[in-house]
Amino acid sequence: MTKPVFALVDCNNFYASCEKLFRPDLTNTPVVVLSNNDGCVVARSREAKKLGIKMGVPVFQVRELMQKHSILAFSSNYALYADMSQRVMSTLEGMAPRVEVYSIDEAFLDVTGVQFSQSLTEFGLTVRQIIQKWIGITVCVGIAPSKTLAKLANHAAKTWHKTGGVVDLTSKDRQRKLLALLPVNEVWGIGSKLTKRLQQLGIDTALQLADTDPNYIRQHFSVVVERTVRELNGESCIALEEIAPTKKQIISSRAFGERITDKQQMQEAISEYISRACKKLRTEQQEAKHLTVFLRTSPFSDKDPPYSASKSVELDTPSSDTRVFLTQAMKLLDGLWIDGYRYAKAGVMLTDFYDPGVYQPGLFDEPAVTRESDPKLMQLIDQLNTKHTKAIWFASQGNKQEWSMKRELLSPAYTTNWQELPIAR
Repeated sequence: MTKPVFALVDCNNFYASCEKLFRPDLTNTPVVVLSNNDGCVVARSREAKKLGIKMGVPVFQVRELMQKHSILAFSSNYALYADMSQRVMSTLEGMAPRVEVYSIDEAFLDVTGVQFSQSLTEFGLTVRQIIQKWIGITVCVGIAPSKTLAKLANHAAKTWHKTGGVVDLTSKDRQRKLLALLPVNEVWGIGSKLTKRLQQLGIDTALQLADTDPNYIRQHFSVVVERTVRELNGESCIALEEIAPTKKQIISSRAFGERITDKQQMQEAISEYISRACKKLRTEQQEAKHLTVFLRTSPFSDKDPPYSASKSVELDTPSSDTRVFLTQAMKLLDGLWIDGYRYAKAGVMLTDFYDPGVYQPGLFDEPAVTRESDPKLMQLIDQLNTKHTKAIWFASQGNKQEWSMKRELLSPAYTTNWQELPIAR
């Protein structure tokens, strides 16, 4: 039986690359992408990394450095990034029989058997060339007999430019040479706490972890870490997930661009978050039975007294109808709101999911036909809002939304809005 082979395809500096793609004038310009409310750096171009811009650093701390080196900043353009990601993933699905979309800029490919028709390195180079030519995004490819090794191979492809952006780690010798070079915290799933515990046992490199007895690791850590050890030795223990697992919860939350002191504005914000959360719920083809609403002041402000609170409600019957959750959310907000505070953040959370039509009501529950729910109406609203950005919304969401997050450096939606298409002159 042929052993499985995985390829991890990862887009380089994805957010920054998307911003540069439609701006040829920025080819060699250092670029950073900022978080919500333009607060921190969440993505950096290769040039910005060389200048010492760190991931997650607050903008105010590097403002002088950005001005000195003419580093250009952009607000996060989620519509653009999501559309470009979909184009990359669709292209990959045409190049491999099985694809797991791992994140917005990463995907695992099942490339088992490819080596019988061409070398795996040649396959990886072909992937790079096609993605670059068809979409304009540069990717790196790591290939190995397990997903954990494929992650490390991709890391090597990004780190050492002489690899040409592709590393084939199917050879046992090459695996051990790379593992010896990498600290243990570079291994997929080994976080800072695990790293400290492993280092206390004298395990500092990925190779030392690979050479540790899996049974010993299981006794002192967990079956998850044992699985990692086996994966480092080329044993595939983590299967490809072609269908993403159903979410256990959906949270919609944002920090406000301006502090909220007016209850009506908070109602608008909560209504907006409910609308987003319910749309995600319907996309997952699920219904929820439990709703939580929360709000808080800023924990970092010396001027504002601290206040943080949440309230929850359980529906009689699961639903995905936005109107049902809006009604409940406004009741919860009435119990949370206190005048005199300057609120910095709020959000909603949906939990306790069910497949549509499978919930078993209690003997004395009201019949389901009495529910104020219309799936067809919700489906129509989703379709219209997909084709035309926010074509239909609930009045409680408001028009101006002055509380919404700051995105003062937002680039055009080049690929999803006809009015913002680039113009050739």
